[in-house]
Amino acid sequence: MENGCETELGTLTDCADCGDACADGNGSASCNAGSCEITCDVGYDDCDSDSTNGCETALGTLTDCGACAAACGGENASAECVDLGCVLTCNDGFGNCDADASTGCEAALGTLLHCGSCDQACGEINGTAECLLGDCVLTCNPGFDDCDNDPSTGCETAIDTIDNCGECGKACSQLNATPVCADNQCEITCDPDYLDCDQDVDTGCEGDLGANPNCGECGILCAGLCNDGVCEVCDDALPIESLDPLDAARAIGLCADVVSAEWVLPDGSPPPVDSNYALGHGLLDGFGPNLSVRHGHRMLVLSSGTARRPDDPGYQTPNGFDKGYTCNHPLGFPKESPSCPGVVTGEAHDAVALKVTLQVPPNVHGFSYHFDFYTYEWPGFICSAFNDFFVSLLVPFPSGQSDGNIAFDAQGNPVSVNNSFLEVCACPDGPPCTAGGRSFSCVQGGSQLIETGFGIDTEEENHAATGWLINKAPVEPDSTVTLTFAIYDSGDGVLDSTVLIDNFHWLTDPSSVVTEPDPDP
Repeated sequence: MENGCETELGTLTDCADCGDACADGNGSASCNAGSCEITCDVGYDDCDSDSTNGCETALGTLTDCGACAAACGGENASAECVDLGCVLTCNDGFGNCDADASTGCEAALGTLLHCGSCDQACGEINGTAECLLGDCVLTCNPGFDDCDNDPSTGCETAIDTIDNCGECGKACSQLNATPVCADNQCEITCDPDYLDCDQDVDTGCEGDLGANPNCGECGILCAGLCNDGVCEVCDDALPIESLDPLDAARAIGLCADVVSAEWVLPDGSPPPVDSNYALGHGLLDGFGPNLSVRHGHRMLVLSSGTARRPDDPGYQTPNGFDKGYTCNHPLGFPKESPSCPGVVTGEAHDAVALKVTLQVPPNVHGFSYHFDFYTYEWPGFICSAFNDFFVSLLVPFPSGQSDGNIAFDAQGNPVSVNNSFLEVCACPDGPPCTAGGRSFSCVQGGSQLIETGFGIDTEEENHAATGWLINKAPVEPDSTVTLTFAIYDSGDGVLDSTVLIDNFHWLTDPSSVVTEPDPDP
């Protein structure tokens, strides 16, 4: 060997041995410690691990897309290798749900596992499911619904609970109440001293019966304060013979909202200067042993005779006490009774009236009070000229009325001797009892006539009363109204009539003109 070991190893042409060349196609090569190493250009790789041919493989093909042997394509799809990444275009109804380009669009998108998209499953919890046109259609079992709007969880929510009663999100109110969900409807049991006054279970038992405007029962707003469910009492110890008309207002429960009060005649004119007039009004704590006040300690009594009981000072029998003065009928009166054809009412005698002007509270739509009408004209003068009247006159007039009277009998006629509510009565052969050719059922008997001057205990026969009636009428909120209670004889000044008035309160619900028997007489 004449030139010895002339070749230096470790070069690109003789890396590990003579002739062991390192190729640099599509890259840059180096020989490092007897081994060829190559750094491929972007888009190429040495996929056959043969250093003699460099980076022989282009990485932008469907067989080698971005990496050696990274196939791009598969079933149900068309493919492109773009920027060294596999881009699949799935055929309609298919998706690449395993995120593996080599398997193509392997998943059908019309199944419960993949409905319309790879990540949309249709659950069948508490129901059945279908995938229709790429949408999950759930049919829930009775008592369940899809409340989270996630079809993959199926009908996950029971809708027979107080949080979801009958439908998603319909919660039963627990305001002052214990709720249950029964037959897909909320039902509530109110806590003590509360009621569902608005008849809406969704608001629970919103009516606090210990305070206005639901004092003791729904819709009762006291004309004064409500103390633990009872309207304020302002008529304690009022004298029977009080001449103060404000005391008369207090006796019927008007502890507030009174602008003014005055004694008048039924047409609003001043009363006569006559001591007998004052005997026509009184503030009593009862009327006989069997009839009590409806509220507080006193009630207002008005009479065409004396507003007294037989044992009270100043009492005169209603049989024949003529106070000796006459007056005009109120506007719109007299009104003849259709049940007494051809009968004409006589001139007004011995009248007494209380007129109060009231400021209606802002949230009030009506008012209510009790009255009880007694007449000595029954049974002898039914359908006669001696047709005594009790009237309750409201100004402004109620809508649709030509006068202000709001007190009527069951047939819509004014309260008079001929009214159909005369049910406190008795006769030897009844009930029923006949008077003036008319039949009276007398269902309440005669016990409320005892010790009043109108019963057989003080006279030779029983006379009659209506029993407690409830009178209601509408008003405009935040308005000023006048209310006149009046009673008078007709035709003469004897055989008197008397009315008891008590328990005035405001109504927060819209009201209409109505007179009806008290269900708890």
